Amino acid sequence: MEKEQLKELFKKYHEGKCTEEEKALLEAWYLQFNEHDLDITPRRIKAIGNRIFRELPGNHMVFIKIGVKLAAAAIAIGIIVTITLKLSLTQDKPSKLIYANDIVPGTNKAVLTLSNGKKINLSNAVAGQLASQSGIRILKTTSGLIIYKVVPNVGILDNKSNNITTPIGGQWQVILPEGTKVWLNSASSLTYPATLGKQKDRIVQLNGEAYFEVAKDKLHPFIVNTGKQEVKVFGTHFNINSYQDEPSLKTTLAEGAVSVSIIGGSSKLLKPGQQAILKDGTLSVENANIEEALAWKNGYFRFNDENIQSIMRKLSRWYNIDVQYEGDISNDGLNGKISRFKNISQVLKALEATKTVHFKVEGRRVTVLK
Repeated sequence: MEKEQLKELFKKYHEGKCTEEEKALLEAWYLQFNEHDLDITPRRIKAIGNRIFRELPGNHMVFIKIGVKLAAAAIAIGIIVTITLKLSLTQDKPSKLIYANDIVPGTNKAVLTLSNGKKINLSNAVAGQLASQSGIRILKTTSGLIIYKVVPNVGILDNKSNNITTPIGGQWQVILPEGTKVWLNSASSLTYPATLGKQKDRIVQLNGEAYFEVAKDKLHPFIVNTGKQEVKVFGTHFNINSYQDEPSLKTTLAEGAVSVSIIGGSSKLLKPGQQAILKDGTLSVENANIEEALAWKNGYFRFNDENIQSIMRKLSRWYNIDVQYEGDISNDGLNGKISRFKNISQVLKALEATKTVHFKVEGRRVTVLK
């Protein structure tokens, strides 16, 4: 966008005259501007961008091919970069998306398995006490949160493991016995002692993806074991993506400090804003896109230079779909953002706007077409 075009769009936005496509273009411009942290825009322009962003989240999604940059403008000091936007935000020809039905997004659902083998469907369970183990009460709040509470003055505590499992198309939140908060993504499971915090180490096992806000305790390290690596902390916030069908295992640190170790191998210390990547037996550290890593926990999809195969893996876990491919599918990187609570047709139509892929939906089978 040229400088004058951008100014005209802002003017139309203030006057309430922007079309849906123009609003989406402003949102896309601001998202790209914000990602690159270009500290050259005056507060007034940034405030406008923030307002646009607040008004549009989840209502529009703009995917762009990586390598095609949106313009970054600094109107106040006369700096302008002019780059051609090769993304058509208006459909100049009918969509090729074909679907016999739509598919709704995932919901809050999980199963709690107690140490005695009893299974509790958490989505169906009413609020209140769900179970009582030796010295432990398990409660469900009206908002659906699962909380463990140690009963005072009980000498014998059940040290056996409990497990929370989310199915494909499910998510859940739990507060562990020692106060750590955990958000479980779809197709994930967390195993932990009912008396977590009473032993020297607080050890839990994770399969899938989870975000942790670890209760501070300098005397009892909190350790997350994924089978391939261990993450050791004393109190911090981080996300672990350990799905078996992903090419790498990613640990992203939002706050505090963590030590990430390959089981029986090397280790790395992460600082806030960094990500440890375990791939093919090698552990590396790079700067992280925190917004992208925590997007699922905050209720939306955020794709940053992702190919369609990676995107469809995420969609398959949340929408419970079987993904198939036909033809020579593009491997272009895509950027985009949309609410996780949109029907799948809205997500697929946004992806189609790139002119890179098309889709066919039949039941729970989604075919990606060239």
